[in-house]
Amino acid sequence: MGGPAARARHKKILKLAKGYRGRANSCFRIARNRVEKALSRAYIGRKLKKRDHRKLWITKINASAKLQGMNYSALTHGLKQANIGVDRKILAQLAENEPLSFRAI
Repeated sequence: MGGPAARARHKKILKLAKGYRGRANSCFRIARNRVEKALSRAYIGRKLKKRDHRKLWITKINASAKLQGMNYSALTHGLKQANIGVDRKILAQLAENEPLSFRAI
């Protein structure tokens, strides 16, 4: 049983498991479980990273908006009414690095 295809599958999983502790880097069955878990957590982590950055941007924008005498929701409402299409990432960069440009917006 087995053959070249099975060997290739095993090698692929063991290559992904390189650096794991114990038998997780040499025993195929354990390595497969650990690699699947790691890949699923990496997928989740990429989504959480986006969520965390969005939270950080909103916090920065809100802090700068409060220095100007308004809150985040009033600022976003005003931007939408004025038809200004600047996203949160750029607004946060402006708020942090160029407060005068942020005030002009």
